[in-house]
Amino acid sequence: MELPIATLLIGALILDRLVGDPNVSWHPVVLIGRYISFVESWLLKEQDSVARKRVNGLLLLIVVVGTVYTITELLTKATYLNFNSWGIFVEMLLVSFTISPTALAKAGHEIAQYLACGDIENARIKVGWIVGRDTGNLDESEVSRATIETIAENITDGIVSPLFFALLGGAPLAFAYRAVNTLDSMVGYKNDKYLDFGRFSAKFDDVCNFIPARITGMLVVVASLILGYNYKQAWTIMWRDAQAHPSPNSGWAEAPVAGALGIRLGGENYYFGRPSFRAYMGEAQQTLTRIHIGKTIKIMYLVSCLAVLIFSGVSSWVHQ
Repeated sequence: MELPIATLLIGALILDRLVGDPNVSWHPVVLIGRYISFVESWLLKEQDSVARKRVNGLLLLIVVVGTVYTITELLTKATYLNFNSWGIFVEMLLVSFTISPTALAKAGHEIAQYLACGDIENARIKVGWIVGRDTGNLDESEVSRATIETIAENITDGIVSPLFFALLGGAPLAFAYRAVNTLDSMVGYKNDKYLDFGRFSAKFDDVCNFIPARITGMLVVVASLILGYNYKQAWTIMWRDAQAHPSPNSGWAEAPVAGALGIRLGGENYYFGRPSFRAYMGEAQQTLTRIHIGKTIKIMYLVSCLAVLIFSGVSSWVHQ
């Protein structure tokens, strides 16, 4: 039995809301991360030439994504074949594990709550769990900026992209995408260790997110209209600033969020004590505060619902 895409996506979104993103050792994404580390330990050797590192990095990408897709495909087929009703639940649960609106909202609300209580130290610690930059000296405005940028960026990586691939190929393809995204987060760094070895993983992640990122940008504008935010400015800032982001995809979510809320994202960040300037997005019409974190979460949730509705509609139209 082929589960209707609308049922799959709506069910996954509901399960994410009910179950969230449990912090357990058996979480599929955690297992993917462990598998990546295991394969990497066999393939990455410091003494290898640049060409060898790139070939082995490509092999890592093929092995990990292929394995994850195959296991997910076999699991879903087996449950449908032997326990049809359980198969429906299992596939919805698997897709729910690839999306993270509840986890993003929880992290954002916790940081905003610390800021509301004047507990800047715990706010810095908490935001340090979700960003790669140094957070030890951030003030409220910079903690808010880091949180908003992370939530906005992950509207694509953590919601729209996995739903998009679930639309195209159900849980197996959604998990294949999650494997690509996890590879990028683990080996896609431009440092001495991973510059060559992680090259293909980083580039393939960019390719996979290209279309979903631009869909995300459009949905952020629509969500801003529905929520009563500045949707016209969201549209303008998206087309003006999105491509200034160092990532070819992240700016398509961050720029319209900045425009919708009348804030400015980007600026100087510190990594291991070294400054790094990132192009500004948006206009600083308002001072960044914890209030903007809550507004970003509202945009994120509404974009999640809009993506499910639109992808479900596309699937129904294609299968007519």
